[in-house]
Amino acid sequence: MHTRGLASAPRSAALQQARSWTGSRRAPWTCSACRNRQFATQTTPQQKKPYYITTPIFYVNAAPHVGHLYTLVLTDILKRWRVLKGQTALLCTGTDEHGLKVQRAAAKAGVEPKLFCDKGADVFKQLAAKALISNDHFVRTTDLDHKDAVAYAWFLLQEKGLVYTKKHEGWYSVTDEAFYPQSQVKLHLDPPTGRKIMTSIETGSEVEWSSEENYHFRLSDFRDKLLQFYSEHPEWITPAHRMKEVVQQVEAGLEDLSISRPSERLTWGIRVPQDESQTMYVWLDALMNYVTKAGFPWAPGRDHAGGWPADCHVIGKDIVRFHCIYWPAFLMALGLPLPKRILTHAHWTLGGSKMSKSTGRVVDPFLALDRYGPDVMRCYLAHDGGIQDDANYDNVHIIKMYNNFLWAQLGNLVSRITRGKKWSVRGAVERIGPLPASEWVEGPGSRFYNNTLSFMPSNIADAFDAHDPRSAIRLIADLVRSSNQYVQMSEPWNKILPYGPGEPGEEVDRIVYLAAESLRMAGILLQPYMPNKAKTMLDQLGVHETRRTFEYCGVGLDLDYGTPKVDLGTKYEGALFPPLPSEE
Repeated sequence: MHTRGLASAPRSAALQQARSWTGSRRAPWTCSACRNRQFATQTTPQQKKPYYITTPIFYVNAAPHVGHLYTLVLTDILKRWRVLKGQTALLCTGTDEHGLKVQRAAAKAGVEPKLFCDKGADVFKQLAAKALISNDHFVRTTDLDHKDAVAYAWFLLQEKGLVYTKKHEGWYSVTDEAFYPQSQVKLHLDPPTGRKIMTSIETGSEVEWSSEENYHFRLSDFRDKLLQFYSEHPEWITPAHRMKEVVQQVEAGLEDLSISRPSERLTWGIRVPQDESQTMYVWLDALMNYVTKAGFPWAPGRDHAGGWPADCHVIGKDIVRFHCIYWPAFLMALGLPLPKRILTHAHWTLGGSKMSKSTGRVVDPFLALDRYGPDVMRCYLAHDGGIQDDANYDNVHIIKMYNNFLWAQLGNLVSRITRGKKWSVRGAVERIGPLPASEWVEGPGSRFYNNTLSFMPSNIADAFDAHDPRSAIRLIADLVRSSNQYVQMSEPWNKILPYGPGEPGEEVDRIVYLAAESLRMAGILLQPYMPNKAKTMLDQLGVHETRRTFEYCGVGLDLDYGTPKVDLGTKYEGALFPPLPSEE
């Protein structure tokens, strides 16, 4: 007779099995699931926790789109900000390679699932590299260490009596890899085919009726614990209106969650330990990736070394339920700390309508990166992308941002200040930089010094720390525009005194110095958005590599720059942002 694993075994047997997993405290041990991991169990000094930020892992059954790129860019910007502040920071991204839709996509392509996933994972790795994503981990759910960690977590859940078997009936979406109750589906007429199909009200994905016996997780047991956590951490989900939606869903009640599917239907996935007839639910498998790459299961004294708990999960608004209800419940069940923040962003539309591969309304991120370059695309996505509301992707908007800000404002100011033949940035820094702050209480430049330069870096830092890179880039843009206005109104070219080369007089020196300081600080703050362009900009200003952190982002905090580290070239050949070629 078939035995359904630990769920149907006596509790004493379950405890015995769990002990065989948790091992002895007296000697090095090997977890029976974690076959390739050996942890010394003697106590080791607790290491300082690095900042840990993650993207969701992306399905390999379809090509990347601009939404994937947006998530990657937002996450990378926030990671690079922490590095800019002098912190050790880790970024984890990767691919979700199990589940029914991957299984079906591989079958349709006539390829073995693993080969299909290998190809898909490579595409996302290429996208990350092309977009200048500084990820430290690229997790694949087909990795052995990930499979072992998931199996270990399963046994822990069983040992705690949180997993049981029962017959499950409901509407299942292959696209969403999720079950929906009757109240969450509706009849829909598919215009292209004329078929009448049932779809999810929430996502619009087609659902199919499923009746099967499988394992369930006691999600309902965690309703009150989740609500208490939300109450104690009201800013856990950003933006606030999505937090309210999650609270409302949990208050309405939670049903226990089906966490496996019969292997005869779902062959491509992690099998339930000691029950080959069942394959684990893809979302339980996938969500565990965040702790997998943080080193779970941890050796004593190493529980924070890999960064857990995550400081921020960055996700799209379509997967909030999985990350903000299921995931914290799983972590509570495992006795693990919850992530500190979940940043949810809105979607990109095209022509005001939702992007869809079936209609051909998609943006190929590789083509966009080739056309505009990674720095420009990163800046555009961060500046125009929606956190609260959907944003409309448009090439016209990219070109407008380039022409109006990057070329006309930032590039023009850099060129004007660094290429001035009648003044010297280095000379202005040497002569004006040492002046005390009291020199700027009144007089020429005092308003710009006190109302813009003195407080703008802290305002931008506040936006970054609030996980709001959109507001931060807009404040940086304001800084650059204000600097342009200051220079234009001050007219240093009309105030040059005929003393000698590079010595235009104190008034001109003051103008050049304040403009150079604004550019130096803007260059430091733009590094998370445009790593290559910001580096070139700081090279043109002559800022030393060791002085490009936020520590030096203040007026007068670096007086050793001003001599270019690169050939500035001519106005057009060496321009930071050359004019875009006209498109006939």
